[in-house]
Amino acid sequence: MWSRRSFLNKTAGAGAALMIPGWARSSDLISEAHTKLVILHTNDVHSRIEPFPNDGSRNAGLGGASLRAEMIKQIRSENEHVLLLDSGDIFQGTPYFNFFLGELEFKLMSAMGYDAATIGNHDFDGGLENLEKQIREHSSFPIIIANYDFSDTVMHDRHIKRKVIQKGDIKIGITGVGVELDGLVPKTLYQQTQYLDPIAHATEQANILKHDEKCDLVICLSHLGYKYNSSKVDDHKLAQNSKSIDVILGGHTHTFMNEPDYLRNKEGKNVIVHQVGWAGIRLGKIDISFEKNKPGKCISCEGIWVKEG
Repeated sequence: MWSRRSFLNKTAGAGAALMIPGWARSSDLISEAHTKLVILHTNDVHSRIEPFPNDGSRNAGLGGASLRAEMIKQIRSENEHVLLLDSGDIFQGTPYFNFFLGELEFKLMSAMGYDAATIGNHDFDGGLENLEKQIREHSSFPIIIANYDFSDTVMHDRHIKRKVIQKGDIKIGITGVGVELDGLVPKTLYQQTQYLDPIAHATEQANILKHDEKCDLVICLSHLGYKYNSSKVDDHKLAQNSKSIDVILGGHTHTFMNEPDYLRNKEGKNVIVHQVGWAGIRLGKIDISFEKNKPGKCISCEGIWVKEG
């Protein structure tokens, strides 16, 4: 069993290793005494099933489920322990959602082998009954959300607050939080869903995962947004005011981060915050090495462009 980690001592130039030709691959930097975990993540894909058209625009030829699936397949073929996660807003943005109401999105994510996802505000756009139906009929992975109380809705048994996933000797805990819905989503779409304090509920679940479940790594899937110039809760505030969370994978603000942020939590421990824009234009990739009786170490963190070639 791996010891619990005080996670992520920042490595200088961590994001560069996989982006500069001629550098050693991150897999070459790990000795046989280490175990590597690769975390792949998306956010705000917004029903981008096909790549953007090759029309000369800024995003021409980028994104698309097929390209992402091939990239995920390739990374899995090169690495033993791979985790695939999504931080919400799976729905809305192309006619595929208007016609199929999320069925295709969940089918494709299931085929890609996503391990878990959280909920974004646009995932309510077809209504609560539709969200529940699409998850029940077409999702093979759990929806994790800790700060939405669905007790009086059809979603009451269609989500979980946390999950433990084992990858080899590494035990990973996952929780999730979502943005305030009032004023952002029509009440008729989210009905009796109650929004709860994301920091308190993420911390509660993370403490269970870290201390009761003895997880080596705790990840929070967040659809709060990266950073606001106001009192509104965001990923920075979550990181700085939480305990037991090691990684925050964000969404909602469509923020393209060229490198992760490293912040200190209430216990003075490092938290990594990362987000990869929107529309599946990038696939987030975080490489972490684990060694018995030593802290986990982030050796690479980047957003890989999803495009031909």
